[in-house]
Amino acid sequence: MADASTVTIRTRKFMTNRLLQRKQMVIEIIHPNLANLSKADVSQKLGKLFKSEPDLVFPFGFRTQFGGGRSTGFALIYDSMEAAMKFEPKFRLVRQKLATTEQKSRKQRRDAKNRRKKLRGTAKDKKKVKKQK
Repeated sequence: MADASTVTIRTRKFMTNRLLQRKQMVIEIIHPNLANLSKADVSQKLGKLFKSEPDLVFPFGFRTQFGGGRSTGFALIYDSMEAAMKFEPKFRLVRQKLATTEQKSRKQRRDAKNRRKKLRGTAKDKKKVKKQK
């Protein structure tokens, strides 16, 4: 079996997005005879390639080509941690353990869902906002 040194990462459609303080790109990973790389490994390699910290690299959306050996995905490399915290969606921050979610009990979530079902239209959103305050 091949080792990890045979893995090649190429970038396509590279763009520097000054407004969101990040570099964004499509990445192509060629990994013959190997399973796909973990996102942590991809972050390490892209961080080294673009002279950035691995914490600021957010790879996501990977699809493996049929038959294996090649995967494509998307990556964002932020200029600073502040920019990442400001612009990155919360679920991706949670995936990289930069944020936490408060997990309510199943019973509480179910009760809130059933209360919302009794309301109509935008009242559901108002009820949600009222709960959060």
